[in-house]
Amino acid sequence: MTAEVLIGRMGRLNAADGFEKLGGKRWKPVGLAGILCTFIILSYYSVIGGWIVKYFFMSFTDLLEYAGAGKTGEIFGAFVSNPTEVIFYQGIFMLVTAIVVLFGIKGGIERSCKIMMPMLFVAMLILILRAVTLPGAMAGIEFYLKPDFSKVTSETWLAALGQGFFSLSLGAGAIMIYGSYLPRTENIISSVKQICFIDTAVAFLAGLMIFPAVFAFGAEPAAGPGLTFITVPTLFAKMSGGVVFAVIFFLLFFVAALTSSISLLECSTGYFVDHGMDRKMATLITAVLIFITGIPSACSLSGGLKIGSRDFIDAAGYLTDSIMMPLCSMFCCLFVGWALNRELVKREATNDGKISFGLFDIWMIMVKVIAPAAILVIFFTGLKW
Repeated sequence: MTAEVLIGRMGRLNAADGFEKLGGKRWKPVGLAGILCTFIILSYYSVIGGWIVKYFFMSFTDLLEYAGAGKTGEIFGAFVSNPTEVIFYQGIFMLVTAIVVLFGIKGGIERSCKIMMPMLFVAMLILILRAVTLPGAMAGIEFYLKPDFSKVTSETWLAALGQGFFSLSLGAGAIMIYGSYLPRTENIISSVKQICFIDTAVAFLAGLMIFPAVFAFGAEPAAGPGLTFITVPTLFAKMSGGVVFAVIFFLLFFVAALTSSISLLECSTGYFVDHGMDRKMATLITAVLIFITGIPSACSLSGGLKIGSRDFIDAAGYLTDSIMMPLCSMFCCLFVGWALNRELVKREATNDGKISFGLFDIWMIMVKVIAPAAILVIFFTGLKW
């Protein structure tokens, strides 16, 4: 992450043009690959965002009635099998994302995040407090915190690597374009530490929010959409004040999804803005193209649209999370470690010597050798299409 922020602030441009400015035309494809990666991610991520919008509205009406009758699986299956409805809610999610990005960094992204991030933490803490005080919650906490290393395989490491890259938006150009907006006085090292800590804390708290409730009501722990859209509503149906907590949960989920989609759309939009296009037009064109590209993902669970053995939406996620993001991050490390001047990198990281970075030499070894090698080993041992 530090390497990507450095590239962004040194280049003062989007990922593709930043690589070209700092390293020449031969490095531009790395940045273009990152932008393409964010484009593909948002194409299917907007579909999932649409699911969240649908369930947020349903939480006010009849969601818990269906859940109480044990029909959450049927309802979710019927919804994702209806491409017209899925595409409609995908469009709503993309529209909200585009509106925020339309107003730019200060007026849109920064202002919205100042509101949404505190809201996210407050909502999460409310749900955690309710979950951990349920009878039988300790079994869920033990399940969540007690590791079972017999389940760890090479594919597990690749999945964890992909999740880490996705969660921190690494290898996709989003961090670089945010880095390009950072003032020269900003302490990059401190900012990166804070981002990593907060991201990890949110992920950890999310587990505390879900698994105690799952075990308290005797549900089976699941992963992916099944947990969020089938198991969780069932839990709320059994819980006192379940409607309120369901609304809070899906609002929280929507805020988390929106903050991610904003950065993904800004990455592609920023490329066109840097090439002289008006921000409004750039946002509109990019959002529409991403929406259209996401339609196969929206239809994949209804029409059996597959790539290999995977549904189209799963294949798109595997391509970005497990292939494109790790490889782009590896090339970012190699770029900073081998292509950029070492002294220029140090000056940028330390704000011309005004900030202490005592571990710079060790960090450079990590960036030049250890991180790229580790990514390659995990990538090739866990890759399985």
